[in-house]
Amino acid sequence: MPTSTVTATHTRTNTATYLTDLILGTVGDLLASLGIDATRLYRDWAQDEAAIKQWILEASLKKLVLECVQPNGTVAPIFEFPVTYSATGLGNAAFAAQRAKLARYRAKLASVPRGTTYRIVCTFQGAHSPMDGWSPTKRTSTAGLKANNFGVLGSGPHATASMRVLS
Repeated sequence: MPTSTVTATHTRTNTATYLTDLILGTVGDLLASLGIDATRLYRDWAQDEAAIKQWILEASLKKLVLECVQPNGTVAPIFEFPVTYSATGLGNAAFAAQRAKLARYRAKLASVPRGTTYRIVCTFQGAHSPMDGWSPTKRTSTAGLKANNFGVLGSGPHATASMRVLS
């Protein structure tokens, strides 16, 4: 009798791990470029990494949003990281990140006022697993903000992460 092996779970796990690290790493890089204290990001890294990876695994994460909150209450810039999913693992099988393009982009970022903080908000498509450290919230309105699409940050079988900047 012939046998066959299915590797979808392993591939999906690799993609979720890769995209989670890519998104969180990019958030850290952006905070550093803007001069925003990232102590909390690194303190909560394991908890946030577990949550985001789980949500990518279950294909429920629609978008991770980094909102920069200035001392006067203005929320800008806002970075969105949409995640899209494919039903099969046949898409782009190469893990491809645009690190050089991102480095050039970060070099052009305008600084934000001293004392600017941040918050990370996730939006979902359908049901998602509850995860430690995360609770329901609403994101800031983006009405009147100009959007600039960065493009694909990275992709793997089953999922792709992009970046969009609103200011």
